[in-house]
Amino acid sequence: MAGDGFRTSISAWRPPVPGIAEVFHAHFTDHAYPVHTHDTWDLMILDAGSVDFALDRRRHGVSGTAGVLLLPPGIPHDGRTVTPSGFRKRNLYLDDSVLPRRWAGRAVDSPVFHDALLRHRIHQLHAALVPVGDMLEAESRLAFVRERLHSHLAVLQPRAPGREANRLATGLRELLDSRTDVGISLSEAAAVLHAHPTHLIRCFKQTYGLPPHTYLTGKRIDRARRLLLTGHRPAEVATTVGYHDQAHLNRHFTRHLGTTPARYQRTIADPRRT
Repeated sequence: MAGDGFRTSISAWRPPVPGIAEVFHAHFTDHAYPVHTHDTWDLMILDAGSVDFALDRRRHGVSGTAGVLLLPPGIPHDGRTVTPSGFRKRNLYLDDSVLPRRWAGRAVDSPVFHDALLRHRIHQLHAALVPVGDMLEAESRLAFVRERLHSHLAVLQPRAPGREANRLATGLRELLDSRTDVGISLSEAAAVLHAHPTHLIRCFKQTYGLPPHTYLTGKRIDRARRLLLTGHRPAEVATTVGYHDQAHLNRHFTRHLGTTPARYQRTIADPRRT
């Protein structure tokens, strides 16, 4: 990707989430993409500014934070800044397991979706895709993005939880309880329980009042607290309860309790500390 020093800010990484080939965040103030193609689907939201682009020789525009842009694989396109302030964007490059390549023609006809719910779900997915993120949460967010994109391209509607909701929710909770330390992917849980991923999440939330990734995080934080109280070091606790490292534990622990594991442990060891 071309950039011009102070005018360009870029970050990119490949998350360990099936279906996502790359996450790309950029701020461009003066940049024009030449005509090119991708092997993947390019799903983009803007955080500021405007973009003008041609897809299969037809020009389009996206402005502000309302629209969602979907560029299909194998179709030539370009892109350029429109205003002097440029634009800030977040891209997800998705493989064929998320969207089948046979739908490329439908995306060529309508590459911009004015769908506030879809944009919100994409934003939530990006938030879960920090370089060291929560795998189950990211998979869950991606499943709902995928479902919404399918509803646009294939005119499908999600099925509401029925009488099987409690059974599926209980089965998923048992899986999460038995694998708190190692976790379980959404696709594996869906295969074990013979349920569509987003339907499984809806059943769990309807039954227990929270999504499965939030439930799993709560279980891990509870276990971390018990281990900290018995004198285990925070770095050891992090890997024991299923996190990649201490920084990952710190992020979730602080969000739940308002303090880091180390400070929590010191406070418990000496109640006079504040």
